[in-house]
Parts: sequence; structure tokens; C-alpha cells
Amino acid sequence: MSWKLRFSMAGTVALIVAVSTLGFSMIMSFMGVFNLYTLAAVVVIFNIAQWLFAPYIINRLYGVRPFEAGESPELHRMIGELSERSGIRTPRLMFSKIPIPNAFAYGSPLTGNHVAVTQGLLSSLEAEEVEAVIGHELGHIKHRDVQVMMFISLLPSLFYMIARSTMFSRYSSRDRRDTGGAR
Repeated sequence: MSWKLRFSMAGTVALIVAVSTLGFSMIMSFMGVFNLYTLAAVVVIFNIAQWLFAPYIINRLYGVRPFEAGESPELHRMIGELSERSGIRTPRLMFSKIPIPNAFAYGSPLTGNHVAVTQGLLSSLEAEEVEAVIGHELGHIKHRDVQVMMFISLLPSLFYMIARSTMFSRYSSRDRRDTGGAR
């Protein structure tokens, strides 16, 4: 891996950690529990947990399931040959019924690497094109882009959920104040 790619990946990770730290500090300050040590612990724990458990979340969000060998021997042959040529272990082939043409690589030390393809991709591309897409996804795994992409893909969702829960808790506390706690 070239020094430029390593530098870019390190910079991306640093930026993600900085943005998540800023986000958590703003939320904690707003909630009145800001403490530098607590902030550091929350950010570190969150980023590690996110990296480890993101594949489970992705599987749930996109309805991804294993693509068994009997279902599509041609796809399994493709991913096996391309992995061997790339010099990486063959990732687990996954499938999603989403009608949008897409493929993505993901994984963690807990789950190993995965390459997922959607129904839309398989029904709209020729075999050579699918092979090119899978090769592209394997490139992400080989160059360890998967770890960087995991951080990037889940941060916005987390901030949305925190903002949403904070907003609803403020509304419900205002409702209790307005009614004197009686319902």
C-alpha cells in the first residue's frame, strides 16, 4: 500500500474521530454532563463498538443474508477466483433482495469480511459486469477500506438517533410540565 493511501486513510479516520468527538461533546454539554474524561471514554468505546458490531446492523438494515453455494455456484466461483488473484481470503458472499443495483463490502474482526450483492444488481447486469463490481468490492477489502467505511457509514445514523431521542425527551418533559404531570 502506498504512503499516500495510508496517509489518506489515517486522515479519514482522524477526521471521523474528531467529528464524533465534537458531536458527543455538544450532546453531553447540552445534557449538562460534559466531562473531558467521560467524553474521551464515550468516543473510544463508541468507535470500537461501532467497528465491531456494524456488520450485524448492516445485515438487519438491508435484510442481508448469506448467499449459499447451492444458490449461485457462478457467483461463488467468481468471488473465489477474484479473491485468489487478489491475494486475499475469500469473503463470505451475501445477498439482499433490494431492487436497487448495488454491491458493498463490509466486515469486522467478529464477523470476518463480506461482499453483498443486491437483487437489483444481479438482474440488471451481465455476468462480466457483476464480476467487475465484485472485483471492485474485493479491492476495498484488500486495501482495508472496509474499516474506514464502517466508521463513516454509521456515524450519521447514530447522530440522528441521539438527536431524535433528545428531541422527543424534551417534548415529553415539556408536556409533563404543562399538565402538571397529570394525564
